[in-house]
Amino acid sequence: MDMNKSFVMRKEDRAPEWHVVDASGKVLGRLCTEIATRLRGKDKAVFTPHTDGGDYIVVTNCEKIVLTGNKWEDKIYDFYSGYRGGLKQKSAKEMLQRDPRQIIILAVKRMLPKNRLSRSILKKLKVYVGNEHPHRAQVGA
Repeated sequence: MDMNKSFVMRKEDRAPEWHVVDASGKVLGRLCTEIATRLRGKDKAVFTPHTDGGDYIVVTNCEKIVLTGNKWEDKIYDFYSGYRGGLKQKSAKEMLQRDPRQIIILAVKRMLPKNRLSRSILKKLKVYVGNEHPHRAQVGA
């Protein structure tokens, strides 16, 4: 191996794997940092920042996520429509009742870098309510 050359992964060289993560009883932030790291491919030795070299992640039981302290009432999610007076706010408890998948998706999305690559990285995240998911063939279980 020539020591004067650096390794750069290409799209053709990547070999993504599928991982299933059970979110029941896990703390939101700690779970999502692990997911974001695997989605980007930072856990691999061939990590290249400008290339999507990460794995696919399937998260099950997202409705059983745990928030520490009083975050179910105190954590506020802001959504702005772009118009005057268009600020909508929901607590974490309201988000859990309406769509529990969005809590994990938003947490991972906000941990990814703010560039065009993050959109393709986020497409590899699959979040499901309950224990069933349609990716049994890819996972191999």
